[in-house]
Amino acid sequence: MLNTLESLFKLARERKSSPVDGSYTNKLLSDKSLSKAKVLEEINELIEAVEEDSNKIHEAADVFYHLIMYLEANNIKIEDVMSELDKRKK
Repeated sequence: MLNTLESLFKLARERKSSPVDGSYTNKLLSDKSLSKAKVLEEINELIEAVEEDSNKIHEAADVFYHLIMYLEANNIKIEDVMSELDKRKK
């Protein structure tokens, strides 16, 4: 399970440092407005899917993917996010 998330973070970092022509991932990484819009869109789609009890898994996967790309595009390291979450343990 965590391997999949790690692979997505690795993909984001690789594409950021070595862009691939025509890559949707690179489009998200280079266009912060698009990346932001997609995160907002996908979160709304997930909320709708949960409320309608349809496509929840698909939409949740879209949220994860787009959020990871948004974080990387904005130089927010997952290690820092995990560290912050770790500090919040009670």
